[in-house]
Amino acid sequence: MSPKRLFWILFLLNLFNYIDRQVLFSVFPLIQNDLRITDFQLGTLASVFMIVYMCYAPIVGFFADRHPRQYWIAASAFLWSGATLLSGMARNYLSLLTARATIGIGEGGFTTIAQPFLAEQYPKQKRATVLAYFGLALPAGAALGYLLGGVLGTSWGWRAAFMTVGAPGLLLGILALTQIKDREHRLLEKRKKPGLSQYLSLLKNKPFLFLCLAHAMQTFTLGGLSAWMPTYFHRYFELSVAQAGLVFGGMVITGGALGTFIGGKTADRLLKKTNYAYFLVIAASFILMIPFAAAGVISHRMPFSLITFFIAITFIFIPQGPISASLVALSSRKIRSMAFAVNIFIIHALGDALSPALIGHLSDMFGLKMAVLGCVAVLLPACIFLHLSAKYARAEGRLIRYYAEDTAEG
Repeated sequence: MSPKRLFWILFLLNLFNYIDRQVLFSVFPLIQNDLRITDFQLGTLASVFMIVYMCYAPIVGFFADRHPRQYWIAASAFLWSGATLLSGMARNYLSLLTARATIGIGEGGFTTIAQPFLAEQYPKQKRATVLAYFGLALPAGAALGYLLGGVLGTSWGWRAAFMTVGAPGLLLGILALTQIKDREHRLLEKRKKPGLSQYLSLLKNKPFLFLCLAHAMQTFTLGGLSAWMPTYFHRYFELSVAQAGLVFGGMVITGGALGTFIGGKTADRLLKKTNYAYFLVIAASFILMIPFAAAGVISHRMPFSLITFFIAITFIFIPQGPISASLVALSSRKIRSMAFAVNIFIIHALGDALSPALIGHLSDMFGLKMAVLGCVAVLLPACIFLHLSAKYARAEGRLIRYYAEDTAEG
């Protein structure tokens, strides 16, 4: 299979990965009214997904580096899509919580494998751009999740929203099973297969580990905003559920796509001039995001707030490609699924597994505005972890270098 065809199959899977994940947030008020639950319980629906997601990643990462990965990709799609359909059939809070946890297993399996699998098909000087294009599925899928959830939820109820978006993933799972071939696995069959001890080696890889911690802080902020901004617009701007989903969905798909595209292109171009290219792009996005997000929260004028929130969202998406390319560069080829599994565990354990429920709890205590400000402030320690990652990468000779003649073998 050509890299381009593989890209589009994985991109579509990633698109519905995020649609099925994010549709929950636009129907938060509808679920709350129907099931009569608190803000903390709403946030827990998001958090339980992430807890299962991150715990399953190391398991699938270990086996994916030992067996053909197309089977894991297809099985993951079947599982998360089926669980999304079951979310629409939930009759109480516990059954909905269980369905969301099951979605975490399916999506955890896909995300762990897809990015390193795709990166192997391209030379390193193009990886930030390719992974940024792949990452466009995040803002596009999230936005479609918000839009579809708001429209379908308002018209036919929140259960119909889940059942509508869950079905396409089943068809894409069949496409992945029949079309994707893992050529790299045939090469790995001739080598010694990685063992569980490789996870310890990743935890000793200081540049990789500190990058994961910086990524966790970004994930905390992005996950928290993704969960609560539609509700924020509903409460403070008096928008309907459908309007709030439409507004925030539009901001995510435009700002997210713009930021992801700029981040990948800028990082690959800057890589020709400095080995610190990825780190510089990521740090700049963190620093610039904070004041714009804070201005949006502080202002009481909706037009000004929407503009500053849009700029902030653009900045928070800029690191998507550079971070993924850095993780590929800072990990060994034979254990890349395991490396991404460790990354997934760390970023969600310290990131969006905590932030939706924590923001909900802070909102119950101090109001949603203060909770959102706290969510954004965690990008400050992210800059410190990023500095440490760059420092150790230089000391250990792991900085990403540009070579025009490089091939996909990297």
